[in-house]
Amino acid sequence: MKIRVGNGYDVHRLEEGRKLILCGVEVPHDKGLLGHSDADVATHALIDALLGAAGLGDIGSHFPDTDPAYKGIYSIQLLEHTAALLKKEGWSVENVDLIIVAQKPKLLPYFPAMREKLAQALKIGPEQVNIKGKTEEKLGFTGRMEGMKAYAVALLLGQ
Repeated sequence: MKIRVGNGYDVHRLEEGRKLILCGVEVPHDKGLLGHSDADVATHALIDALLGAAGLGDIGSHFPDTDPAYKGIYSIQLLEHTAALLKKEGWSVENVDLIIVAQKPKLLPYFPAMREKLAQALKIGPEQVNIKGKTEEKLGFTGRMEGMKAYAVALLLGQ
């Protein structure tokens, strides 16, 4: 059996007039993340971790922001596509772990729904998905509430 680990990172600017979508869940906030898709920073980091673990490049090579097909797309659809690609290549997701870095809003109440949403997209159990929230103690662009970032790690198993 093969074991592979991948990590991912993403960052998006906060803008007024956008919905805040994290791990496929809409989180009430006065700003949302700016991007070509729904700008789900956490799901994007996770996709990069999964693709990296499988040696399949990165999110930009599979879903370029220059392609109008991905304009405004719900990032969970991109995650589902990634999961199907992993399965086709002979990989299964053992577990994933994410860190969402945001000064506000408080994310803990949304973690159960986020875990469920990611688990459904990956066709794994919610116990295989872990999500943590961190602030940066008002330091840097996240501390000034100019944007959010996310880190992800994924463990894949293959034959």
